[in-house]
Amino acid sequence: MITTLGDTGLPVTRIGLGLAALGRPAYINLGHAFDVEGETGVAALEQRAHAVLDAAYASGVRYFDAARSYGRAEAFLASWLSERGLGREDVTVGSKWGYTYTADWRTDVEVHEVKDLTAATFRRQLAETRELLGDHLRLYQIHSATVDSGVLDDAGLRSELAALRSTGVLIGLTTSGPRQAETIERALEVGGFDSVQSTWNLLERSVGPSLAAAHQAGLGVIVKEALANGRLTDRGAVPELAAAARLSGATPDALALAAVLAQPWVDVVLSGAATVEQLESNLGALSGVVGPGLLDGRVEDPQTYWEKRGELPWN
Repeated sequence: MITTLGDTGLPVTRIGLGLAALGRPAYINLGHAFDVEGETGVAALEQRAHAVLDAAYASGVRYFDAARSYGRAEAFLASWLSERGLGREDVTVGSKWGYTYTADWRTDVEVHEVKDLTAATFRRQLAETRELLGDHLRLYQIHSATVDSGVLDDAGLRSELAALRSTGVLIGLTTSGPRQAETIERALEVGGFDSVQSTWNLLERSVGPSLAAAHQAGLGVIVKEALANGRLTDRGAVPELAAAARLSGATPDALALAAVLAQPWVDVVLSGAATVEQLESNLGALSGVVGPGLLDGRVEDPQTYWEKRGELPWN
């Protein structure tokens, strides 16, 4: 299960744990409100996060992925690392900067996070991340970089990223939206990145060739939203996926994750589990066998896919 992130030499596991659904009471995964069972206090969610982190670690997961905008995800991860006595040699931790969590622990707000990819935000959030995670931080990623934002061509910011990279922290970017490929292509042109994290799943495959190019260039490739925010689970009720799962004896989510792992350019696929049960089901991907052509007829146009994602409700 242990591999390295591209040509960086950084140890990671084929399945990592993303903390987007564990660090805050609201998220856009289908049925998230059911997952938290109304127990949305800080202490209750920290306990839940620790339980999932414990289960992941016990199962061999060693890559953990957070972000400044994931509510208290970094704080929950930090308290877990401290309480379990885990050092940077025991786990690999990545986080992201660029979005600020603004929901104030509420689930009924219209805006949950605000994006700002300026150097000032980078400096502020790096200090916040380091205060919580210290030298556990091994990978720091631009959160949802785009060509239009100008972040890839901001000379001042790139200089600061290079300075952080010179200290041994790897620099990555994540992408979202129908123009992911364009962002990756520009990142490869300007250079200075060690990894890319993008959305690729059985419904949205458009970024595949660009991720293959990044892999060929030596960057680590991390795939997020492999379950399409719950659409590729039992809750999404995709008949073809459910039928394939029954035939294989696997769960739909395990098959969908296995399909990602089957791509030769993938280093890590993230589980976004909010419960121990979801995590255990996701980990079935490590032994999953994906039949040829799985959901080929269900692939969506990128614009359509991202429009549907944008319509998903928080909780």
